[in-house]
Amino acid sequence: MRSNPRDFERRRSADLQAVLEGASRPVWRVLNRALLGREVSEAEGTQLFSVTDAADRAAIYATADALRQTANGDRVTFVVNRNINFTNVCYMGCRFCGFARRKDEAGAEWLSPEEVAQRAEEAWARGATEVCIQGGLHPKLPGHAYRDILLAIKARLPGMHIHAFSPFEIWYGARKSKMPYAAFLADLKACGLGSMPGTAAEILDTEVRQVLTRDKLSADAWEEIIRTAHGVGIPTTATIMYGHVDAPHHWAAHIARLRDIQRDTGGFTELVPLSFVHTESPLYTQSPETVRPGPTAQEVDLMHAVSRIMLHGFIDNIQVSWTKLGAARAQDMLTRGVNDLGGTLMNESISRAAGADHGQEITASELCRMIRAAGRVPVRRNTVYDVIDVYDDHDPAELAPLVARARDPLDFLAMFPEPAP
Repeated sequence: MRSNPRDFERRRSADLQAVLEGASRPVWRVLNRALLGREVSEAEGTQLFSVTDAADRAAIYATADALRQTANGDRVTFVVNRNINFTNVCYMGCRFCGFARRKDEAGAEWLSPEEVAQRAEEAWARGATEVCIQGGLHPKLPGHAYRDILLAIKARLPGMHIHAFSPFEIWYGARKSKMPYAAFLADLKACGLGSMPGTAAEILDTEVRQVLTRDKLSADAWEEIIRTAHGVGIPTTATIMYGHVDAPHHWAAHIARLRDIQRDTGGFTELVPLSFVHTESPLYTQSPETVRPGPTAQEVDLMHAVSRIMLHGFIDNIQVSWTKLGAARAQDMLTRGVNDLGGTLMNESISRAAGADHGQEITASELCRMIRAAGRVPVRRNTVYDVIDVYDDHDPAELAPLVARARDPLDFLAMFPEPAP
């Protein structure tokens, strides 16, 4: 629901007004319109993504934070979940991916439905309400493999929310099953699929996708599958992967396209900006002269802030990926319009395979420490943003990480005193 413009006027603080007054007139006009509840156009989004002046950036960040306050208050949410990548065997050849293996290659893995269900059961015992399941497009994978995984988990854990299968996997499973998307997705929903990750979006631009994925899943096909999922009652997340061969006008067009979908379907639960991790990515290692090594720090800040501004009133949950940025930078994004820290994950493979070194798990109690250190209120949610617990006067149970780790991901907090719950 769009906010009343007069509410913005009344709540606009003197500090925000002062920061806005320091911006250039073109940027001031766009931000003022956003604060009045008016839609920021694709061209205006490109303008905001392209700013270089420090005063303009400060005004964008302050506007995003004000809109976050309006939409979400001081609460910062997270979900207790586990990532399960059931196979890393994939022959699609996406050039940005460091995760895929050939089936006979060292490190290749393919879990049976029972093995996936066993991992889900371990997560349930650690308090998880969600398993996030994605895998490579294994050439031997039968079309019924996706429903087999769902049925195996639900047989053991009827209450577990299954957040699974990217649009690329849905495209693959539907082709293997010789079924239209709607029928394939309806069957998965009947088998227990609760929601889908909106990954494989990368940048919804044909020229960019031809570089990243050789356009094997076109932007139009991604949108068709997402709209179909929403149409059969399966909510999805939305993502953008940026910082490689893309530019500000691609980002604004991508966000505007997501907004148009949301205007029609209302099926997105959140936006998750995913910064390109270049270290082990073939896209970068094979063409370092033409591919950027991920976004700059300013681009990361602007991505979260401008997304908040463009999507205000349409997608009001902006999530930061701590696996991409690390815990300290993820906490920074709470002042850039972000209201959600994502999941505990327990296991993380895809970002690590591309070269990220931010660990596999941040536990619920650790996420609460991060949130409180930023002066916000930690809230545990489920996958579709229903509140499970508000940690305003107590803490989650302390748990050791599922996988032993070499260092404390929250060591950056040691320099700050820890506020009492």
